[in-house]
Amino acid sequence: MERKLILITNDDGVQAQGINELSRLMLTLGDVIVVAPDSARSGAAAAITCTQAVTLRHRVDLEQDHLTVYACSGTPVDCVKLALEQVCPRRPDLLVSGINHGDNASCSIHYSGTMGAVFEGCMKGVPSVGYSLRTLSHHCDFSPYAADIVRIADFVLQQGLPQDVCLNVNFPEVARLAGMRVCRMGRGRWVQEWISANNPRGMNAFWLTGRFLNQEPHNEDTDYWALDHGYGSITPIKLDMTDYESLPLLAPLNF
Repeated sequence: MERKLILITNDDGVQAQGINELSRLMLTLGDVIVVAPDSARSGAAAAITCTQAVTLRHRVDLEQDHLTVYACSGTPVDCVKLALEQVCPRRPDLLVSGINHGDNASCSIHYSGTMGAVFEGCMKGVPSVGYSLRTLSHHCDFSPYAADIVRIADFVLQQGLPQDVCLNVNFPEVARLAGMRVCRMGRGRWVQEWISANNPRGMNAFWLTGRFLNQEPHNEDTDYWALDHGYGSITPIKLDMTDYESLPLLAPLNF
């Protein structure tokens, strides 16, 4: 019986702890091909490289049995595009992205390179899942989430996902999860996003920072509530962002 083929990428870079842990876990389910950025691309969202060439370097030093690794000079979406067209011997059975250092719950999904890669895989018809951990540390203990990461991936390998639907999975940084919750995106936004910095040339300069404002902290069906209360969150995301309820309201604009 042919082994499952799993494609892995991220936005923290090919040598990040999260992607190495994800590779180790996915090797329990099948053959793994990693195509990931050669350095951090956090916040890349669905960006693509279209004004310069993209390079791909075989990282034999990071490989082992059933694991093939490439480093890409482009964005996470570039990595997926190259992997599917130039690297993978066949269409992968699953694409997983992460494990991101920092959560991608609520509106953060729109900025996330981790999830940008997931959207690209989903657009290409590959069942795709993004994994993120709410942490500020580059060195994490992923063991509390390992069994659930494998369980979710195995479920998708066996059951598949609906067309144009992918999964956004987030974990709180806890020693033991309270459980897993299938939930919706919470409403929220980032505020106080910039701090000024000294610039030796006298120009205005700023660093991106900010804090997240949860606009519905008491709604138990949201991803942010789950994370705030020690649960992992699983949010199904549709590629089609059409607001069908608004179509009749906008009918007078037809001409």
